[in-house]
Amino acid sequence: MDHLNEEQAEPVSPMGQYFNSSALCIYIIGVLEFEVPIHDLQTFTLIKDVFLPINPRFSSIMVQDKDGEKRWKQVEVNLKDHVHFPKFPKGKTVESYDKFFHDYLSSIAMEQLPQSRPLWEIHVISYPSKDASGSIIFKLHHALGDGYSLVGALLSCLQRADDPSLPLSFPTLRSLKPQSSTKSFWRRFSWMFSSAINTATDFGWSVLKSSIISDDKTPIRSGDEGTEFRPISISTMNFSIDHIKIIKSRLGVTINDVITGIVFYGTRLYMQDVDLKSKTADSTALVLLNTRNIEGYQTINDMLNSKAKGPWGNKISFLHVPIPKLNQNRMSNPLDFIWDSHNIIKRKKQSLAVALTGTLLDMESKFKGQEAVAKHLRGTVTNSSAVISSLVGPIQQMSLANHPVKGLYFTLAGGPESLAISIMSYVGVLRITLKTEKDFIDEEKLKSCIQNAFHTILKAATENS
Repeated sequence: MDHLNEEQAEPVSPMGQYFNSSALCIYIIGVLEFEVPIHDLQTFTLIKDVFLPINPRFSSIMVQDKDGEKRWKQVEVNLKDHVHFPKFPKGKTVESYDKFFHDYLSSIAMEQLPQSRPLWEIHVISYPSKDASGSIIFKLHHALGDGYSLVGALLSCLQRADDPSLPLSFPTLRSLKPQSSTKSFWRRFSWMFSSAINTATDFGWSVLKSSIISDDKTPIRSGDEGTEFRPISISTMNFSIDHIKIIKSRLGVTINDVITGIVFYGTRLYMQDVDLKSKTADSTALVLLNTRNIEGYQTINDMLNSKAKGPWGNKISFLHVPIPKLNQNRMSNPLDFIWDSHNIIKRKKQSLAVALTGTLLDMESKFKGQEAVAKHLRGTVTNSSAVISSLVGPIQQMSLANHPVKGLYFTLAGGPESLAISIMSYVGVLRITLKTEKDFIDEEKLKSCIQNAFHTILKAATENS
């Protein structure tokens, strides 16, 4: 009978195995902030009736079959092992509870989940913070799926606050018009030629960055062994999407270009502030990409369909993006950070390096095994200065069991980087989350530098129009 179950058990994807290995153990932390107190939330009922049925992986553990292959094996879930209601001291100020919340969030992000039970936890914080009347923290192992899958799962538990019968909608991601297929032969030839050159240089550089060449040690990269075991701090800041759209339309670039440029400029300002010579240090951001060719989120049923356009799982790859240096020219014209980001991203889109990197990992997995690839990926992150990931959230306000959701953000935990930057949109607000190595990065100063970068770029874009 066990043998039959083993046959039926879903194999763990290669990426799922890389993320749950001796070399790498990566978690996705999501936080839902509520407008109203959440004392009467029927947590266990919601999890049993809504969350667990979303995907069999939420009630499975990772096991090795007789051939040494890792598979998802369904088990009985004891909800009391997975759902936590932390107790903070009574009668404190909102500022005190805010500190308790952030200390708690940072400490649970660092803890390993036991492999003997399904790889997720939910923490219900029924105390107020500066941003919310109550919060729920979701801690999900990256092996269960990537941000797209897990946010899709989360959204399937939520309704539109204004009208639960209507579906949530999302901003369109692609604002660029598709290029005409009637391009002249020379334009097509020139595009193919530059694509071939870009692919060769990007892929070559990516391989070197993953193995031999590491970034300089700077105020955002300690480069120390065992960074993933050091205490971290998680904090967020808000930006108006309308303001970002003003910069986007004035410069004729994408929203992504604007956000990346602001983050890069703010990061360089911080580096310069802490150590003057690091403003021109060699620093690279590892940008995580969703490789599904799709806009918005599919329903969970569609995601789990074997022919899905946006399937469940870890459909991600990474792009090495050099962080522009803070030279004299860029100091006097900060909009160059947006143009640089725009040109780098556009050039890298004209390259097949991302697809080639995926093929290289598959070949390495076949010849050397999963652990070797996990070590390779760990080296890729270790040699870089920051990890950047982004997700699109809904345009309308959501609610969970009639509790309106005020805010939503996520971060990655467990990796060997000193700085991870996560970006998420929700109801007209762009939330940037910083996960920093505690006592190494001054997170308040970094936040202040990114905010200054935003205001400087907004001012320059509106003045130059």
